[in-house]
Amino acid sequence: MNYRMTQPFKPPFRINALIEETGPLKAEVTIKIRAEFNSSINANTVLVQMPLPTSTARVNFELEPGAVGHTTDFKETNKRLEWGIKKVVGGSEHTLRAKLTLSHEFHGNIMKEAGPLSMTSTIPMYNASRLQVKYLQIAKKSKAHNPYRWVRYVTQVNSYVARL
Repeated sequence: MNYRMTQPFKPPFRINALIEETGPLKAEVTIKIRAEFNSSINANTVLVQMPLPTSTARVNFELEPGAVGHTTDFKETNKRLEWGIKKVVGGSEHTLRAKLTLSHEFHGNIMKEAGPLSMTSTIPMYNASRLQVKYLQIAKKSKAHNPYRWVRYVTQVNSYVARL
């Protein structure tokens, strides 16, 4: 069963992003992700993407000490930062710092050219809507197919966008 929520709800992640100029040809992006769900639940394959200014020539990434299962990449063709996390435990917080080197001096507001962040993720056994299956009746019984006796809840975060 698939469904979509249109009512307000507490999102499973809180994302804070900041971009600031640190010099004439330098800028720094800081992204913090906080998992707002129970510590007994893990999110899998978290991917954060962020468009960077078109004048970005190089990016150096700094992860928090002891970060395991993190991948970082700068897609030079479309000037995009990608941060992947294999597993996020509920209640944890992760930080990424990206130091940008610009090809020419930026005139204007750097925040207008960067962002917004987008995020995708899968969270097994988490239900953001609190919708529950209380009873399930199978209309057509088949001897060839024996159904399992449980319901698996999976939340897929496909269109989470955070503005700078």
